[in-house]
Amino acid sequence: MAKDPRPTYEGRRLPRPDEEVVDQGLGFDLGTLASRRHVLRGFGLGAAVLGLAACSSTSTSDSATTPAASTSPAASGEIPDETAGPYPGDGSNGPDVLEQSGVVRSDIRSSFGSASGTAQGVPMTLELTILDMADSDAPFKDVAVYVWHCDREGRYSMYTDGVTDQNYLRGVQIADDSGKVKFASIFPACYTGRWPHIHFEVYPSQADITDSAKAIATSQVALPKDASDKVYATTGYSSSVSNLSQLSLSSDNVFGDDEAALQMGAVSGDVTKGFAVTLTVKIDTTTQPSGGGRPPS
Repeated sequence: MAKDPRPTYEGRRLPRPDEEVVDQGLGFDLGTLASRRHVLRGFGLGAAVLGLAACSSTSTSDSATTPAASTSPAASGEIPDETAGPYPGDGSNGPDVLEQSGVVRSDIRSSFGSASGTAQGVPMTLELTILDMADSDAPFKDVAVYVWHCDREGRYSMYTDGVTDQNYLRGVQIADDSGKVKFASIFPACYTGRWPHIHFEVYPSQADITDSAKAIATSQVALPKDASDKVYATTGYSSSVSNLSQLSLSSDNVFGDDEAALQMGAVSGDVTKGFAVTLTVKIDTTTQPSGGGRPPS
């Protein structure tokens, strides 16, 4: 019998003889890996490598059309610690809204206390669900969540020229029995160099918010491009259009490492009725927080 001229690899004929071994398709990859499982199992690698092979064999066109994880709340994994940026207003670099009476509130669109301004823009609600990873992802009730973000001009109250006498778009809510907090606000701008985002800090309790060093998590919520584009087409957000056009998630100095895989808020709504942003935030209190600090914003 004539010998089959097709090349082989480890005694197996290559289904695509003109291609490299690594390009023989998922079926060939899994067959090859399966023959090695007794070796890999000794190192505890069998399942992990098989999973990686399946991922690497996904076609480019499939990965381009598969919805990104950013379209829904984070389903697993601890929320990444991020910088508080240069405008935290938590007393860590000067201004401290958390020492002011009235900061615990659900509607953060207007200033409070001696200030009287109101931030204009497309309405937005933000709902965060805080879970305790050290307690099997149970709702993290009674933690205090401090939220802040820029206005539609990209300004931060208490810091930016023109709004240093304001404290709007800053507030604290206490998580309910479901671990939820909800804020009424406006959709923030996209300013130069940063993807649209919202800052937050989580404290063990309301009594702890006056000491920024007691924060058990500091992170940011990323906002999807499709919703941002719709908002930025409305009055008052004109500078955000050009700013966002020069950015990508991968180039952002905060979200760029994983394209906000666990930080992208799920958004519903429209520019007329407003948008609702939701995100599940898992916190591991057994790890040392590494967020906080100043730049980047």
